[in-house]
Amino acid sequence: MAKSIMIQGTMSNVGKSLIAAGLCRIFKQDGYKVAPFKSQNMALNSYITKEGLEMGRAQVVQAEAAGVEPSVFMNPILLKPTNDIGSQVIVNGEVIGNMSAREYFAYKKQLIPEILKAYENLDKEYDIIVIEGAGSPAEINLKQDDIVNMGMAKMVKAPVLLVGDIDRGGVFAQLVGTIMLLEDDEKAMIKGTIINKFRGDKTILDPGIEMLEEMTKIPVVGVTPYMQVDIEDEDSLSERFARKNSQGVVDIAVIRLPRISNFTDFAVLEGMAEVNLRYVDRVEKLGNPDMILLPGTKNTMADLRWLRESGLEAAILKAQQKGTVIFGICGGYQMLGELLEDPEGVEEGGTLRGMGLLPAKTIFTVEKTRTRVSGEIQQFSGMFQRLSGKKLEGYEIHMGVTSINGKAESFSIISEEGKVSKSDGACIENVYGTYVHGIFDEDGIAEELVRILAEKKGIYLEEQQNVDRHAHKESQYDLLADTLRKYLDMDRVYEILL
Repeated sequence: MAKSIMIQGTMSNVGKSLIAAGLCRIFKQDGYKVAPFKSQNMALNSYITKEGLEMGRAQVVQAEAAGVEPSVFMNPILLKPTNDIGSQVIVNGEVIGNMSAREYFAYKKQLIPEILKAYENLDKEYDIIVIEGAGSPAEINLKQDDIVNMGMAKMVKAPVLLVGDIDRGGVFAQLVGTIMLLEDDEKAMIKGTIINKFRGDKTILDPGIEMLEEMTKIPVVGVTPYMQVDIEDEDSLSERFARKNSQGVVDIAVIRLPRISNFTDFAVLEGMAEVNLRYVDRVEKLGNPDMILLPGTKNTMADLRWLRESGLEAAILKAQQKGTVIFGICGGYQMLGELLEDPEGVEEGGTLRGMGLLPAKTIFTVEKTRTRVSGEIQQFSGMFQRLSGKKLEGYEIHMGVTSINGKAESFSIISEEGKVSKSDGACIENVYGTYVHGIFDEDGIAEELVRILAEKKGIYLEEQQNVDRHAHKESQYDLLADTLRKYLDMDRVYEILL
């Protein structure tokens, strides 16, 4: 049987996912076979496994840190919000339907056997399981039927490390208040606390740590710093939405749709020194970018209406007429077409006029496309034609089928895992659309794209060696592990674990 340790937090975005990933890496470095686990994840950033099943990206990142293949056993329940009060419910990688928050709350205890089955599959294969909670264990209105925080810890008798975020203020109140709201048997499961995202001189914090330990009778096992590591975020609270690189010579605007999904598609561009990639949710922020990216969304029709009502659609159409590149991925690709039809009420029902930048029509169907793909960019027209012949690899995850007419060209040939090849995408003049998530990730694509955009404005960038993205990821996981080793009491962590 595997040993387990669980990372819970005082609230969302305290750094649970990152600390769990770092522990996965440390245990791997120390010779253990380790797997991540999160019973229920709510996120719009998802991933398709090699079996064509859908799971949250946080556990994919943690699996990469652990050096193991991602599996839906690591995230048996994924909730993808479709609106403010409902989500698409995905169990073991398969969609079982849409539910309101109240419907899911009443239903979720029926999923406990699926959670335990997934955990048991990992338990047989791995030495250590690093479990991640969600939100806070002290949500007193949700505790009765909890399946992801203390409820999960009790199911598998996992010791808990509780993480607080000092960067957002009130970390001592966070930790003490959370512990106070727990039942006695739940308090007993917390074996250590972690103060995360600290900046400054730790000695100033020491008196507070002493008082915290005295009040809670639980040791502080680490004060971890605000870590500058290049590792994917999954949370919609992601700080990347506020980042800017004023030194970048190429300006790229990503439209921050209300239900934006899989914004990790743009991480490679964001990491380039030559690029200022920024997220835009208001017309006055758009400016005059060199390229506008329309990302994926969990509700294409609703977000297109928002785009229209906010005035951003009109601004994008005006930019396109002036020659700005418009590039849509997944839901963004669907928006660029002429018409969206939803005869079965998959999203909102009815029909909706598209932006009309591509001669395409999308019909939503109840069947969800989930597949890993690889292939080649065959014919990029317009200014990106130098990308023709480049290899691509990624995944498709969408509701709906898009057809294009002869006025536009499909620009890539992709092969689904274990299936025949097919055409994907459409391009006409300076407008491009594709269903392939991760299209910019393969070696050389992002670099060449940025060079082309720079040349359009008379700037010629030196051709540099393409970044080995796998090697870069590995170096960042090692950096994360090295940092946690320095600031966590790993001897104490192993005592808690074993």
